[in-house]
Amino acid sequence: MKADDASLSRLMALAQRGDRPAYAALLKACSSWLGRYFARRIAPCHLDDLVQETLLSLHGKLASYDPSRPFLPWLAAIARYRWVDHLRKVYRVDEVGLDEEVSVTGGQESVAARLSLDGLLACLSPSQAQAIELVRIEGLSVAEAASRSGQSEALVKVNVHRGLRKLSALIEEAE
Repeated sequence: MKADDASLSRLMALAQRGDRPAYAALLKACSSWLGRYFARRIAPCHLDDLVQETLLSLHGKLASYDPSRPFLPWLAAIARYRWVDHLRKVYRVDEVGLDEEVSVTGGQESVAARLSLDGLLACLSPSQAQAIELVRIEGLSVAEAASRSGQSEALVKVNVHRGLRKLSALIEEAE
């Protein structure tokens, strides 16, 4: 189904009247549309969560939709509000409140760097994060990392390469 405004408006009107198949089709189409909407706005590791939060908001506002008005601008407004809320939450988590009198000494810089690294690795698949951790951070050979992780050597190499590429893209998006 093409997610055009007329089709989505029709599905929404049917969903408001209790048509379950129409509601399921609406959610599927909206999920796809929202995935494309958010893809360039947030880190990939947050995409599914934000789409689901937006769909929950859509569900909560189901009764407030006016079928005589266009659907996509209504959905885009909900998505924009969810996106702004997401950004606020992400930036609040990233903020670290320090008193001006406190100075950063020896080990604290490495702790902060490790926390940042752990946050980035959390955006990867577990196998990619583990491969990068073993090979690039702990300095194990590919063969040693393969035996420790239970992955083949080729898979360790692929996971390191793909994981580093994904981390690079996440860092570029953040700048």
